[in-house]
Amino acid sequence: MSLIQRHIVFGASLSLFLLLFFTVAYLSVFPPASLSLLMEKKLMDLPFALILPILSLMIGVAAGGFSGVYSSKELQQIADTLEELDKGRTIHMSESKSVVGVFDQIRKLQNRMNEQTRLAQKLANEKAEDHEKRVQKVVSEERNRLARELHDSVSQQLFAASMLMSTMTETLDEADKNETKHLRMVEETIHQSQLEMRALLLHLRPAALKGKPLEEGMKDLLNELSQKVPIEVQWKIESIALDKGVEDHLFRILQESVSNTLRHAKATKLDVLLIYREGRIILRIVDNGVGFKMADHKVASYGLQNMNERAIEIGGTLKLISLPQKGTRLEVSVPLVGGERHD
Repeated sequence: MSLIQRHIVFGASLSLFLLLFFTVAYLSVFPPASLSLLMEKKLMDLPFALILPILSLMIGVAAGGFSGVYSSKELQQIADTLEELDKGRTIHMSESKSVVGVFDQIRKLQNRMNEQTRLAQKLANEKAEDHEKRVQKVVSEERNRLARELHDSVSQQLFAASMLMSTMTETLDEADKNETKHLRMVEETIHQSQLEMRALLLHLRPAALKGKPLEEGMKDLLNELSQKVPIEVQWKIESIALDKGVEDHLFRILQESVSNTLRHAKATKLDVLLIYREGRIILRIVDNGVGFKMADHKVASYGLQNMNERAIEIGGTLKLISLPQKGTRLEVSVPLVGGERHD
């Protein structure tokens, strides 16, 4: 039963109850000579004893209906306001005095949420700066060393093996179709290993923004990706002034997502978007790879868990949508509290 229906039933029941109560009280104090007179007296061809209940019922239904509609509108206002609050938008005070107290509490809740988001971003900023000061040099040197060794040894060996397999398959006779098939499978495996190695090298080398703004760091990463990996990369990146901690976390999320795309998605196209809309920073990464079933995916996998934790640390949310053979879409939304945007 809907809210309006409940109000109508309540209004009708209350009016009939009051009619019965006052009728009994009146008849007790002023008893008529005969109750049959109430049925004999008619108004508009209806017994007077029936007119009063009908009028009371109609008044109760009307009053209940108006009350239900009014209450329903107020509840819808509250629901819309909570939806705006969930989206991080500024709420607008209702003109209805009956729900002013509720809106005051919602506004206080919004202020607390904004303050918590601001403190979370401030903490992430301080944490990022402190962590970068303490370990940036060591981590950078170690990453570069690993990347250099992998490039000079494993990557070169994979390239040599790929060239050797290609030469062998070209020199085999047409009669050796079975062997050619197996050799091409090995060649494809080596090729996939090369892609994973390139993804790993990209993951190791851009260890941090190193003083660059987020826009420049993202473009450098995507430029390097498009040059070294056979994948079409498109991007739209707006220039947005952010705290160091927020920039660092968004860059790391992009880095982790790109690495996962290269290693698992088998994609031929990658789209990256960084924009500022309605007080929020939106980072969206979309590929046209093989995708996966969300129900079968290990949500607690390290890569996704790490990206989700980074989004939460800066007061944001992470959403992941993927369909088999339809690709994967990752979106991070972060409220920009007290920040400024520069185009």
